[in-house]
Amino acid sequence: MIGGYKVITLCGSTRFKDAFMEAQKQLTLEGNIVISVGLFGHSGDSEVWEGMSEDTVTKTKCMLDDMHKRKIDLSDGIYVINVGGYIGSSTRSEIAYAKATGKEVRYLEQQEE
Repeated sequence: MIGGYKVITLCGSTRFKDAFMEAQKQLTLEGNIVISVGLFGHSGDSEVWEGMSEDTVTKTKCMLDDMHKRKIDLSDGIYVINVGGYIGSSTRSEIAYAKATGKEVRYLEQQEE
């Protein structure tokens, strides 16, 4: 917590940009500090990848995955954007990391553990 506010990191596929934006608003209005993704590579920020070599794309994706785990380190918990129950491999690794580091894990849609 910072100043009495929980810090929540949003996790999920960047294809769900609208759901990310809605969750960010909702959680903020509930009195949380919300940390989100830096770009939406699957829904709106495709120009980021244009002209990049395959090697650079791979390195950038690894950096972004690691950076998101550092965001989880800063947080009290994560909020998983799992539209239609979808959770991809990167998000699964973030959930596992959050659990391993004792963070609270909440889901947009009810999830069986």
